[in-house]
Amino acid sequence: MWFNVHMIHRRAAIKVAEALSDSPVTILLGPRQCGKSTLARTFESNERRYATLDDPDLLYEAKRNPKGFLAMMGTPLILDEVQRAPELFLPLKLAVDQKRTPGAYLLTGSANVLLMPKVADSLAGRMEVIDLLPLTQAEMEGKPGNLVDRLFGEPISARGRWGEPNLAERIARGGFPEPALTRDGKRRAAWAQNYVRTLLDRDVRDLSVVEGLSQFPRLLNLLGARSGEPTNISSLSRELGIAHTTLTRYVELLKSLFLVQQVGPWSADLSVRLAKTPKSYLVDPMLLLHVLRRGPEALSQDLRPRLLESFVAAELHRLVGVSELRPLLLSLRTVKHHEVDFVLESPTGELVGLDVIDDKVPTRSHADGLAYLSDLAPDRFRQGIVLYEGTEAVPLREGVVALPISALWDIEPLS
Repeated sequence: MWFNVHMIHRRAAIKVAEALSDSPVTILLGPRQCGKSTLARTFESNERRYATLDDPDLLYEAKRNPKGFLAMMGTPLILDEVQRAPELFLPLKLAVDQKRTPGAYLLTGSANVLLMPKVADSLAGRMEVIDLLPLTQAEMEGKPGNLVDRLFGEPISARGRWGEPNLAERIARGGFPEPALTRDGKRRAAWAQNYVRTLLDRDVRDLSVVEGLSQFPRLLNLLGARSGEPTNISSLSRELGIAHTTLTRYVELLKSLFLVQQVGPWSADLSVRLAKTPKSYLVDPMLLLHVLRRGPEALSQDLRPRLLESFVAAELHRLVGVSELRPLLLSLRTVKHHEVDFVLESPTGELVGLDVIDDKVPTRSHADGLAYLSDLAPDRFRQGIVLYEGTEAVPLREGVVALPISALWDIEPLS
């Protein structure tokens, strides 16, 4: 099915509007081509002009004379790809301090500028950050619910039926608007190839001096092959022949470009969380297929469990980003092999566990990891969900229900 990209309603639009109403600076952060410019330009008007630092003339002026550039552009202003001129942030701070007007600046960035030296400090208390990731399945379907928020409401009933999930198509399509909504499979592969090349040839170079740029495709391949596993830098270092410290910097670069996302470990002890290794995923399942050099047929092969978990990880990251509750997205893995793929922790400490299984018939044993989480924190555990490729909700044990994976986009919102 072909869509008009501009007709897709982005859940983050409400958050942007709210931020513009009371924050001097609002910044949309997310990977290239995820829809930041399209969303930002919906707020363009006769009063609020739009400019992009992909324009070489504007970029030259912004870097040469950042204070003069901001004065020339005036306010209110939408400024795209602001990470290309980090020189702007100190003059931006001074301009905001002189005249603290809500909605003065709407910025977008395809690199996490908050990781750049001095940027976060210069705009602390003056800037609201809104994450924008590729489209959720719910956004593409025009569905109003958000499973993340719903799971912290009333317990999910073990009743009802869902439609067929068509996972091979959804994984191959991914969530980047242009390839997901307007291209067929062959053209998506070309888009993915050009996308990765652009990130490595331009954006990585913009962010840092990198000696081993030719190693990045191999690094992406290895990270994809280990999607959903703890990020073992020592093992990757040995396989690639790159120094541990250098490889750590490379992984951080990929994270700052939003190409790699991580899910940290859950523990009741916060100090333990910091000490343990997070799991890594590529930002989109379509890109995962690309770096693995596989097609949607991989869903019926040995990669199936990894693809299913990676697809769910991508959806949960996106749903968390636009949820009202904004819980932490974590995971549980113990030395005694107790494991929960994903743990959502609300700001008040309530917990919801989710496991993904490669099975069309969920059984009681599939709830063992979630039961372990419930025993660890009985006063905080709200419910456990086993996501599977089926069409019916199935009760597995007290507090644990198996739901079709299509609940990620087809759940009804709380009334």
